[in-house]
Amino acid sequence: MSNTPNTPGNQRYVVPLITLTLLFFMWGFITCMNDILIPYLKQLFNLSFFESMLVQFCFFGAYFIGSVVYFVVSSKWGDPVNRIGYKKSIIAGIILSAVGCCLFWPAATSSLYGLFLTALFVLGLGFTILQITANAYVSLLGPEDGASSRLNLTQAFNSLGTTIAPVLGGHLIFEFFADGDTISPQATRIPYVVFAAILLLVAVFISTVKLPSFQTSEEEKDVKGLGALKFAHLRLGVLGIFCYVGAEVAIGSFIISFLEQEQIMGLSESVSKNYLALYWGGAMIGRFLGAIYLNHTIAFSKKIIYMVGMSALVFLLIFSLVDLSFTEVSFFLIFIALNLIAFLIGRAAPARTLALFAGVNVLLLASSIINTGPYAMYSIIGIGIFNSIMFSNIYTLSIAGLGKFTSQGSSLLVMAILGGAIVPVIQGALADQVGVQLSFILPIACYVYIFAFGVYCSKKLKNIEHVGPVAGGH
Repeated sequence: MSNTPNTPGNQRYVVPLITLTLLFFMWGFITCMNDILIPYLKQLFNLSFFESMLVQFCFFGAYFIGSVVYFVVSSKWGDPVNRIGYKKSIIAGIILSAVGCCLFWPAATSSLYGLFLTALFVLGLGFTILQITANAYVSLLGPEDGASSRLNLTQAFNSLGTTIAPVLGGHLIFEFFADGDTISPQATRIPYVVFAAILLLVAVFISTVKLPSFQTSEEEKDVKGLGALKFAHLRLGVLGIFCYVGAEVAIGSFIISFLEQEQIMGLSESVSKNYLALYWGGAMIGRFLGAIYLNHTIAFSKKIIYMVGMSALVFLLIFSLVDLSFTEVSFFLIFIALNLIAFLIGRAAPARTLALFAGVNVLLLASSIINTGPYAMYSIIGIGIFNSIMFSNIYTLSIAGLGKFTSQGSSLLVMAILGGAIVPVIQGALADQVGVQLSFILPIACYVYIFAFGVYCSKKLKNIEHVGPVAGGH
């Protein structure tokens, strides 16, 4: 596949990238709503931590099942995306996601936990298609050495959605649609129908936008077998995505329960959701910074100015969204400063930066286990900003140089999002036994592996370190 669209001129990338950025925003918003659903359903159905984490198990388990199906089809009959095109595949994913949102209506009406899980599974299947197609498409929309920068940019708007979701979604479910002080089983009906309508509008909009088409050779259309697995860095990257998504989702899923504990902060859900927004907001800040710092067309001096300015703007945006005083969020400025320093130490090398950020998160998790009170809270919230570039860097490093096996490799990486289903459930079972605070030992193990993967790639993919991650290598 050539990474040069048929239409001339660099401006051809602008509208498609903006269109996909809108999609990434909605995608992030709805995904993060799971962190609100977990405490909501836990109260509604009187669930244990293990049972409530079935929300993430069904949602992210759909990623695994959908990706397995895709990989089997790809290996036996050829890559589906290469055959039908990115645009049609993206629209199909959006429509299926909208169907999943609509299923919340019968689930809420009947007040059956199993139907909620079914709706989440269908929603996850739709997002699986988007993961396989949208990430790869963004990586192809421009020069190869800017792939990580573009992915960080779109992921930043994905994080904008995850930042707004805890505040807006928490207000809708715990307050606006609640029956007084009682959790109402109908609180999810209208919000998710509205989400479905917005997704369908995005699908209509994308159908009217002229997206660049990519030349696909007959050889690439007929790619069969398990050729992608011959690349060692891809195999290791699959486990890297598993660990990253698992750790990120597990931490986000437990933040409200973590902050409710008396030895930590003893906060109510209505207050905790604001700190959850800070956790996801940190990822947004870090991804905007990554988009700037990993862009090799910007002079170093300008990068620093842009990064400081962007940090200030996004921090003010987050502050305007959360229902917290400046004193209560001022600690986050320290993490922003540390993140800027870490980017400078990483020197725009994706693998080195990945290893550095993972190492910082290991230390922050250890602090959240050892400490109590504000220090434990600060540590767990600060992890979000260092999660920022992990998905895009692991993804682009893993599929670097795969050529005609890029889509197949992408499906394997999406399959690894299964970590978001498995790790939270295991941590839930662990929390039932040893408590929420000690259960964070599991995400520590995940970040240790990501650190090792970053070190491996910095040594084995020297050419990638110099020019930036190659998204497709076509």
